[in-house]
Amino acid sequence: MKKFNLGLVILILLFCSANEIFAQKAKPWVAPASSNGIENPYKSDVKAAGAGQKIFNQMCYICHGLQGKGDGAGGMSLNPKPANFLSAAIKAETDGNLFWKMTEGRGPMASYKDVYSDKQRWELVNYIRKLQK
Repeated sequence: MKKFNLGLVILILLFCSANEIFAQKAKPWVAPASSNGIENPYKSDVKAAGAGQKIFNQMCYICHGLQGKGDGAGGMSLNPKPANFLSAAIKAETDGNLFWKMTEGRGPMASYKDVYSDKQRWELVNYIRKLQK
């Protein structure tokens, strides 16, 4: 009887933990207010979006899709779903917010701070802005 009760308690705790994890993933991903003031040092660099496109086509399209709509094959089973860069919500984000999110990551979105240089992440931001036009 004690084994059954202990097993039941463990099962309930696991269930509650899983619900909490899924509930957290459903919350909107909001960058800190401090990222609003981060200026894009490559905003006027006409070559930056082209360089960002190359990086996007190597790493990002698999989840975000070729046009950045969040419909890539690799993202279909992810929770939360990959961002649709053409959505009004993403368009409204500052360049600093996008840069911060790429830098920090949040499951299942990886952190790219140790993968890409600051310049490369800014180039990705510029390419996302180009996709939005």
